[in-house]
Amino acid sequence: MPDIQPFECLAPYFEDFEHTAFRLETRRGYAVDIGTERYERFLRGEALPFEADNPWHANVRRQTALGKRFERVRVVDDPLTLGQRFLLTSGLGNVDAGEDIRNLPRAEADRLGLPTFDYWLFDSRTLARFHFDGDDNTLGVELITATAQVLAACQARDAAWHHAVPTREFTRVTSGV
Repeated sequence: MPDIQPFECLAPYFEDFEHTAFRLETRRGYAVDIGTERYERFLRGEALPFEADNPWHANVRRQTALGKRFERVRVVDDPLTLGQRFLLTSGLGNVDAGEDIRNLPRAEADRLGLPTFDYWLFDSRTLARFHFDGDDNTLGVELITATAQVLAACQARDAAWHHAVPTREFTRVTSGV
């Protein structure tokens, strides 16, 4: 049985990593988003502007100013789920903060044999594998440093990154603009 830690245990990793923090997102939506003010604004069709004072955005700006990289690949369905449309729209603020977020069709992710679980990978050394319940609530993360599992996550990252489309380009394509 995995040793699952609260998600909050990752907080130091987002500042202390040396080179790259990479996220693979595979879910069709996240319970943590539902009911938030931003989610409600999205449902009403309102703009979700960049929030300079958002703590995540502030940290991304700090870390990228130091030459570090925040990278993310989102596995998406065709058509996009409501949760994925929200992430695509709200993720533009993360891009503006300095994250390089890309999108990969689920059919391509399946063809590549990518994992079906979410994770953060810090400096190609520490894997933080997410665990969720059946309602898309985050139960916590499993911190893994075992070489074989970290290497598999690195290989998945490389394959996903190579085939994924940058968010702004993906947004233009999916919106027909």
